[in-house]
Amino acid sequence: MSAPSISRVLVANRGAIARRVIRACHAMGIETVAVFSEADAQAPHIDEATQAYPLAGFSASDSYLDQDQLFQIARQSGADAVHPGYGFLAENVEFAERVVAKDKIFIGPQARWLGLMGDKVSAREMMSAAGFPVFPGSALISDLDQAPAQALALGYPLMVKPVAGGGGMGMRVVASEAELLAAIGEATAIAKSAFASAGVYLEKWVSNPRHIEYQIVADNHGHAIHLFERDCSVQRRHQKLIEESPAPGIDPGQLLHIANQASQVCEQLGYNNVGTVETLMDTQGISGFLEMNTRIQVEHGVTEAVTGVDLVQMQIAMAQGEALPAQPERQGHALEVRLYAEDSLTQRPSTGLLTTFRPPRLQGVRIETGYREGQQVSPFYDGLLAKIIASGGSRHQAIGRAKVALKAFKVVGVSTNAELLDRILSHEEFLAGRVDTGMLARIIGVPSL
Repeated sequence: MSAPSISRVLVANRGAIARRVIRACHAMGIETVAVFSEADAQAPHIDEATQAYPLAGFSASDSYLDQDQLFQIARQSGADAVHPGYGFLAENVEFAERVVAKDKIFIGPQARWLGLMGDKVSAREMMSAAGFPVFPGSALISDLDQAPAQALALGYPLMVKPVAGGGGMGMRVVASEAELLAAIGEATAIAKSAFASAGVYLEKWVSNPRHIEYQIVADNHGHAIHLFERDCSVQRRHQKLIEESPAPGIDPGQLLHIANQASQVCEQLGYNNVGTVETLMDTQGISGFLEMNTRIQVEHGVTEAVTGVDLVQMQIAMAQGEALPAQPERQGHALEVRLYAEDSLTQRPSTGLLTTFRPPRLQGVRIETGYREGQQVSPFYDGLLAKIIASGGSRHQAIGRAKVALKAFKVVGVSTNAELLDRILSHEEFLAGRVDTGMLARIIGVPSL
């Protein structure tokens, strides 16, 4: 039986990732179908796709999360595959299953992986059983009366975490038994509202860790490789701000060992397509599994810059049943800074008309954005304006190019966090590679939780 061939992809997303998928598809000779909400009627991805269809509604729930609208457009446009991008429906089990049920190709892993890895308790158990290191944690909290004993077994401080979702939503750090039940109640309520799943569990709190993730690519023939690591430690409220590869200040041999271990475990489990194994590393250099994201990452361009691999094209190739290429090498250094529409001091979202929006064109700098001049930045979606990916022969050169790009990026109409990003890139601790998830709170006063 021959492998399926994709000819037209419905891009079920918006912004920078929609444009990125469209670009990759067109480079492979594949037609694309864009969708856009009423709030995104002037977005550039509309003009770049082969076809474009409007979605009724402004909010995400009324547009990009409306599966019935998306499938109607898929049928009308003749799309034979769907790329979910990241966010929205990218890790939605029901959506992936419906794509396949309608005889279309879901460009991502099998739906069962979305479910298994989407449940953090299940994912932890699976990775631990396969031999990947995992920090101590509890099972699903099914009985509040048993929670204090489970917490005592782990030891304080600990974290209450939803089993579903991500982005730090619902997480609560607990320092004593007196805080435990209230934190579980708060986390449960947020999880139920945000993720339609009220389940929570306990996990040993790791203070100021490094957040290191490993890029995995696996085919449908039982093989997996890694594309090294990305350091995502510079973040606030569990939201990543700066990512880079290689991870600074950590023994490359140790990182390579964990990367090999991650790809071997994914191969052993039978995972397919692109995925990211996220870990925390404590101050003693001990790593533990955090979660696995079963989609393309926002920061995938960092890995592309140091390996030369087009990860979106790789996703499509794996979905078509192609075999993995050889393990790539890594050269140079790359980092990504996330330019948000927000106030640098208060970090409150900023909305308005982009009267000026001029991304720079510089050597060693790649800009990924879903906006253009004259477009409205609305309150309906994430405030990410652009991803600035800077690369060079050294970390020092990559940082320098990122700083120049931030200053050369002209934005008028909304406030941005460019000043905050420049302060981080210029700080002695960052320049020395002494990064961790508590760094912003420590050096700049930006809360990490």
